[in-house]
Amino acid sequence: MASFSSLTASQHWVTAPSLSESGAPLPPIFVGTQPGSTALEKTFFHFRATAKIIGDMKEGFGAVMRSLGFIIVLGTALGILLGKTGSSHVMAAAIQRLTGRKKAAMGISITGFIVGLPVFCDSGYIVLNGLNQSLSKESRTPLVITSICLATGLLSVHCLVPPHPGAAAAAATLQVDYGRLMSIGILVAIPAMFTGYFWASRAGRKYPAIYVEDKNVKPTDIVRGPSVIRAFLPVIVPILLIAIKSFLPVGNTGALYSIASFAGDPVIALLIGMLIAFSNKSGWTREEVSHVLSDAVEKAGGILVIIGAGGSFGAVLSSGRIGEQAAQHLPLTSLGLVFPFLLTVMLKTAQGSSTVAIITAASIVQALLPSLGLESENGRLLTVLAMGAGSMIISQANDAYFWVISRFSGIEVRPMLRVYSIATLLMGVVSFGMVLLLSLILTP
Repeated sequence: MASFSSLTASQHWVTAPSLSESGAPLPPIFVGTQPGSTALEKTFFHFRATAKIIGDMKEGFGAVMRSLGFIIVLGTALGILLGKTGSSHVMAAAIQRLTGRKKAAMGISITGFIVGLPVFCDSGYIVLNGLNQSLSKESRTPLVITSICLATGLLSVHCLVPPHPGAAAAAATLQVDYGRLMSIGILVAIPAMFTGYFWASRAGRKYPAIYVEDKNVKPTDIVRGPSVIRAFLPVIVPILLIAIKSFLPVGNTGALYSIASFAGDPVIALLIGMLIAFSNKSGWTREEVSHVLSDAVEKAGGILVIIGAGGSFGAVLSSGRIGEQAAQHLPLTSLGLVFPFLLTVMLKTAQGSSTVAIITAASIVQALLPSLGLESENGRLLTVLAMGAGSMIISQANDAYFWVISRFSGIEVRPMLRVYSIATLLMGVVSFGMVLLLSLILTP
């Protein structure tokens, strides 16, 4: 089906226009077969059209890999290092001490939010599951509440903030500045986190307190690790460096500007974060370092294939001039940010993956930005955030993360649907409301 759609889109490109981008007439083979064309000419035409499709797919795949390959691998490696060095548990324990046992649900939600900035949501949940179990017991809080609070805290940043693959790929596709997306994405994710917390705290009360022993986490693992400050540095430093670069004045050529611009590059910032994380544990062996890097490449490989496929799809759609044709038949101008939001909601609900939903939506929306009135810098930024909000809705049984939460916490499907799935729905709506409010300030 995907190949048929790609072929159809590309055929529109080769049959609809009669001029190239430079204004020169296209060769007959790219204009379309005339009624009197012979069978041989038609066959040759389709061969050229297929070659054009393959060329577009290669260009799209390569463009995404150039902009995102290192970022995804390094972000994955940083997340693994936080777990290997014990930094994740140290950060979680520090937050719990600040919030106290009486506000255990709030503490675990904030923990998920902060740890989830560089760590993928499924990996973060598995890493923090042991802490979640013990916290639920000690505070006498139902496990349904603490588990969903942790899960929604992780999900809120996973859908909205780079270097998570969905937001990062959408930013690359729509050419959105990473620093601005990261800074404003965190602001949008905060209300989403609190929405998940409030709903879980209320809806989870009716379910009994159940506990499932996590055999993968030993009690001693939770207390090992660096100091609190050193544990937070690998997360905070890259975010600050990237954010500072995005707000630097354009055109400055001073030495300080050059240093900040270099250090604020996402690849360099993540490398600095990795070096800080490595310093949080002494006695690294060559085998341990190799294992960490191998795990990062292995885990990032599948994500990069998905992102690259999205880039190829977007390139074919762009060549097919789908934006021009859609603008002629759909009232896109009146839809604005609603269109990318609803499109991502449909894709997420249909196939389950937030990452696939936002990447696919970005590929489609890219060609429609002028028709939607969102081609400006702020418009593209708001579009990525709207798609991030849509990629939260709705997490249910076709979402792998749904089953990670259910299986590791021993929560049955019914409470998962009534508490977690509805929480993701509310989070997405609240996040999109925040995007609409931002659109009043950041005029698209």
